[in-house]
Amino acid sequence: MSSTKTTSQSQQQSSANANANAKPGLRKPTFIKVDQLQPGTSGHTLAVKVLSSNTVLKRGRSVSQNLRNTRIAECVVGDETGTIVFTARNDQVDMMKPGTAVILRNAKIDMFKGTMRLAVDKWGRIEVTEPANFTVKEDNNLSLVEYELVSVGE
Repeated sequence: MSSTKTTSQSQQQSSANANANAKPGLRKPTFIKVDQLQPGTSGHTLAVKVLSSNTVLKRGRSVSQNLRNTRIAECVVGDETGTIVFTARNDQVDMMKPGTAVILRNAKIDMFKGTMRLAVDKWGRIEVTEPANFTVKEDNNLSLVEYELVSVGE
């Protein structure tokens, strides 16, 4: 009888240890809208539609093959609340075709000449999805709003 008691206790301990060693569950992404973006924030997940894509820098290195070509495109993306300029780099440029619906995961806000730009770095991800069923509100471009850094003295 005492052996069954110890067996059940050891099973409880081993299941408690398994729970302690288990990886924490992934949280569900919280999608936000374009008009909720603020300067200096990061970790955003957005579902947007690409309106336009304009290549602003295309630099290739013919000296060495292991040096990568650099491509940067400014893409206007948006949802039903507004639009913002998205800076696509290298392989991201190929995904950001006008009319494409994408999900931007772990996106951040970069400031460029006092205006907000959306970007996805190496910690984020861009996923092309099925066509979006919303119309983009094009008259609310957050990248046209100019911000100024103001230091507050005591």
